[in-house]
Amino acid sequence: MRISVWILFFLLSFGLTARGQKVGSSAKATAQVTDKQTISDYNPVWTSQSSNSAESMPCGGGDIGLNVWVEKGELLFYIARSGTFDENNALLKLGRVRVSLSPNPFEGKTFRQELILKDGYISIKGAKGDLSAEIRIWADVFQPVIQVELQSSKAINATFAYENWRSSDLAISGKENNSNSWKWAPQGEVKTFRDEISFEGNSILFYHRNKETTVFDATVKQQGLESIKDSLDNPLKNLTFGGLMQGSGLMPSGTYDGKYLNTGYRGWALKSVRAAKSFAMQIVLHTAQTARVKAWRDQLDSAEKSLTGIPVKGRRLSFSSNAAAKSSRWWNDYWNRSYIFIDAKPNSPEWQIARNYQLFRYMLGCNAYGKLPTKFNGGLFTYDPLGVDSSYHFTPDFRNWGGGTHTAQNQRLVYWPMLKSGDTDIMKAQFDFYLNTLNNARRRTRFYWKHEGAAFTEQMENFGLPNPAEYGWKRPEGYDKGMEYNAWLEYEWDTALEFCMMILETQRYANKDIAAYLPLIENCLGFFDAHYQYLARQRGSKFLDADGHLVLYPGSGAETYKMAYNASSTVAGLKTVLTQLLELPDSAMNGEKKKRWSAMLRSIPPLAFRDFAGHATIAPAVHWERVNNTESPQLYPVFPWGIYGVGKPGLDTARNTYLYDTDAVKFRSHIGWKQDNIFAARLGLTQEAKRLILLKMKDSGRRFPSFWGPGFDWVPDHNWGGSGMIGMQEMLMQTEGRKIMLFPAWPKEWDTHFKLRAPYQTTIEAVLRNGKLEVLKVIPESRRKDVVNFLQ
Repeated sequence: MRISVWILFFLLSFGLTARGQKVGSSAKATAQVTDKQTISDYNPVWTSQSSNSAESMPCGGGDIGLNVWVEKGELLFYIARSGTFDENNALLKLGRVRVSLSPNPFEGKTFRQELILKDGYISIKGAKGDLSAEIRIWADVFQPVIQVELQSSKAINATFAYENWRSSDLAISGKENNSNSWKWAPQGEVKTFRDEISFEGNSILFYHRNKETTVFDATVKQQGLESIKDSLDNPLKNLTFGGLMQGSGLMPSGTYDGKYLNTGYRGWALKSVRAAKSFAMQIVLHTAQTARVKAWRDQLDSAEKSLTGIPVKGRRLSFSSNAAAKSSRWWNDYWNRSYIFIDAKPNSPEWQIARNYQLFRYMLGCNAYGKLPTKFNGGLFTYDPLGVDSSYHFTPDFRNWGGGTHTAQNQRLVYWPMLKSGDTDIMKAQFDFYLNTLNNARRRTRFYWKHEGAAFTEQMENFGLPNPAEYGWKRPEGYDKGMEYNAWLEYEWDTALEFCMMILETQRYANKDIAAYLPLIENCLGFFDAHYQYLARQRGSKFLDADGHLVLYPGSGAETYKMAYNASSTVAGLKTVLTQLLELPDSAMNGEKKKRWSAMLRSIPPLAFRDFAGHATIAPAVHWERVNNTESPQLYPVFPWGIYGVGKPGLDTARNTYLYDTDAVKFRSHIGWKQDNIFAARLGLTQEAKRLILLKMKDSGRRFPSFWGPGFDWVPDHNWGGSGMIGMQEMLMQTEGRKIMLFPAWPKEWDTHFKLRAPYQTTIEAVLRNGKLEVLKVIPESRRKDVVNFLQ
């Protein structure tokens, strides 16, 4: 096909290269990696104290997140933990801790706060005259424990206080309900109910126990499911969460009241029995659904007594304890799994994006073993909302877009990068979220439509039903009760397919046993097969089109192209998931099932195309009724579905879609969940990918560099960071079948040392200097023949 000189120049300006050469035996297979960069080079270091919680530093491990800062000579930190949902399905903080010292080394001019990435803890040092001290804060990766340890050059007195703003019921109104499942449509008065807090001996006990009636009950009634309520799983019922705070050489010293920013609170203080050079405090946490609170308390006591490697009950804690060493080794191994370094001048734009990649991955690692997935809208690291929006005079529990509400379009971007970073173990919480809600999703599908499968809606609660506000309290008479009456969300249920694909990919990348998740995948696919035949039979006598294909109407191209006919995002998702499911070994799936899914694959309609000024492009759908948002699902066949991309057929059509589709161009951005940097990388648009990644992964403008947002969501915006991670990975390495393509969209002038994972249990480590591949390590070595270097 002929192409004008002007168009050729335009395409080259975007870095449209598709060449690549196999890495031959002359490549440095055994060369030692001499790159001097380490993860410690990216440790954030602050030499001045913070103004407020908005200038906090994240710290965590296991399923605990802490926002840590020093303000006016006092150490403070918020406590968050995965799964702490109240009656309104808000994700509550567990409180705040304040540490005060006398005499105070943090009143001097010497100050240093550092996040020690390699070992996963925060070190805070201060000095005033000849008095100096260090505080270390860390969360145990394997046990629900927070440790605070202090060493001083001289004997000092210390007060460790637990502070809580929920010592009495709090009325919630207006925008503050955006932090829970009522959102803009509360049904009557909404309250955050009080916690129980008391001194017990030399400890502080604190907990929140959900009352008998929760938003789950209101949602079931709203959606007409009361007749099957007893068969539905309710994760909010009898849920209790809290902990026990104690320390060596500490005793109760009373309570006090105060106000932090706009929020009143009460404090319970433990003071030192006598001045000492060292102090240690620990907080043991516990979350469980128990019939009675006493059972929860007994479990907490048992957990406290069973702590391994942590001396307690008045004995001095030590950062060199077995538990600390074990957590430290976990973080050491975590950083050795994967990394992306860029050899550039510190604080330069290129250096920033590499540093922020590591910092965001640290934040993800803090919820490695949570029962619930990391939320896109802040994860475990939200703070007082006044630090985000000065008009939000709400408590530290606030986050926009809810606590227990699952927005799959956003969540997926948090978890996709974990495949190439080698963090497939961390993906379990997200997969289990769907597995745990499968029962409710199946039962509501059968109840409403009398067919098989599981409908997972967008904006779904952690109990598998649509969010009540998004479902709609004011609905037309006779409107399908299984549907959300919502202009953005109606007929959008294909996002669950992305998590099905992630599950399948963990088998391909890490040889994970996914047998437990196959019913989830099959029910997601079965829903589309059954439901679109069901809808077709409502319209007429035929349930397939003239070519024997399903008619995926009404559908939705993300939240943007509404009432769509054969949306390309849905078509691509179904084709890709079915294809990969059928590639599983016979031991994982019997012949009858393979026959069934092969038949469904043949029934999936083709993608739709359209033309812009003579350029063939992927269409969002065959047709649609309106454009409702600013996503570009016409590019979802590029990412996440991988039908088009570098080294694949039809690359020119996909590139045309990126370059000429007027909606895709108009909607382009680097902010929040926007994925244009990923599209550009997958299409080999090197200069465009470079431009967008420098915007997306640059310092956030907040004190902690990877606290991006709010974007479209909240701070720290985790789908902002996740989409940035994916983009950087795709710039460095892409795969097609068994082929591994290096540097398909990486600027050759960016010297880098990276380690990423590829399918078939493969690890790739490479060093690029001066545009040349200096070192390449491939494990197993047999995969070296599959590597192609796109910079040769």
